[in-house]
Amino acid sequence: MAYIFKPYCKCIGKRTKKCSCGANWYFVIGIGKDPISGDRKRKKFGPHKTKSDAEKAATIMEAEVSQGTYVEERNIAFEKFAEEWLLGYQGSGKIKVSTVRVRQHEIDKLLQYFGKLKIKNITKKQYQDALNKLKARYADNTLDGVHRTGRMIFKRAVELEVIKSDPTEYAIVPKTQKTVDELEQEEEVPKYLEKEELALFLRTAKEEGLEGDYAVFLTLAYTGMRVGELCSLKWRDIDFDEKTISITKTYYNPNNNIKKYQLLPPKTKTSRRIINVDYEVIEELKKLRAEQKAVRMQYRKTYHDHDFVFIKSDEENAGYPIYIKLIEIRMARLLKLSGLSPMLTPHSLRHTHTSLLAELKFELHEIMARLGHSDDATTRNVYMHVTKPKKKEAAHKFGELMRSL
Repeated sequence: MAYIFKPYCKCIGKRTKKCSCGANWYFVIGIGKDPISGDRKRKKFGPHKTKSDAEKAATIMEAEVSQGTYVEERNIAFEKFAEEWLLGYQGSGKIKVSTVRVRQHEIDKLLQYFGKLKIKNITKKQYQDALNKLKARYADNTLDGVHRTGRMIFKRAVELEVIKSDPTEYAIVPKTQKTVDELEQEEEVPKYLEKEELALFLRTAKEEGLEGDYAVFLTLAYTGMRVGELCSLKWRDIDFDEKTISITKTYYNPNNNIKKYQLLPPKTKTSRRIINVDYEVIEELKKLRAEQKAVRMQYRKTYHDHDFVFIKSDEENAGYPIYIKLIEIRMARLLKLSGLSPMLTPHSLRHTHTSLLAELKFELHEIMARLGHSDDATTRNVYMHVTKPKKKEAAHKFGELMRSL
């Protein structure tokens, strides 16, 4: 049975219903037994504006206790719980370092609004207000990520009975209203090179590229591999006799510190693959290996001897793998020299590989297997764009066939 009471009133020195000092109604109920001592536990709740409000709340709370649905919320700050959650998230063994880093950035944005607040006190309105304010500062994709992380944190808090209800449950992520022009541009096919443009780019890389450029861009163009996969390649991954490359890892270096790189598992299960490569790539890699032996001998005392294919060859960094930003810079230089679009990136060579395989009438599932995709909207978009004329031609020829009968 709940005990309903009003605390001692300071303004007139006693309990009273007529005071105006802000003293409100509370109730105390039993919430079960202590799991260790076995003693009966009682807890105070409130304040409530009126005695009637306190009685109604006590009735609901007693029903929860009797039905076993009562949750004793923990008195923990959001920043502390978010820290605990991230440690558990990271420690699951299934999450890449790069993903954990993204989650931390998203938590940092939520901390601006909830950091010191008790997680149990954060309301649906407070959470929605935070999303609305973040919208004024960040793009839609960033806000989607922040909300996704927020949902995971509060959902886990409910699962652990730290809080009773999830304030993110009915939140709406505000979106930017796009113009007609922006919507039309969204449907554009990602940038890639036509075969004549690719030939020009590779010729420029061969004739005017800096050290290692031609081998790097030839490999990217002829394999369709991701740039991170290329940076992590080791000589043991290349079978010169079978003319294959095994892709088993990816390169991670967010700060572009050449000596503080990490090798991570592939992006997805399908990213781990063995692909056949053209003899021209194999021959170029053989030349690169011979040149690298000379670098290893020259700097044998300081050489970072970890078997990497694409390396830096200066004295200070000899043997360390090249980093993604360097490839982007080198490609921008070659695009300028060749007069091609400066909007292209190393990833555009992956799209180019897709488009040329589609021209050669490879099926979409074959291309995705080569690229290491289980499914990808961008690859599908490129493929559909390239094969559309062929599909129209097939329909036309079928019609002609039937009309000729």
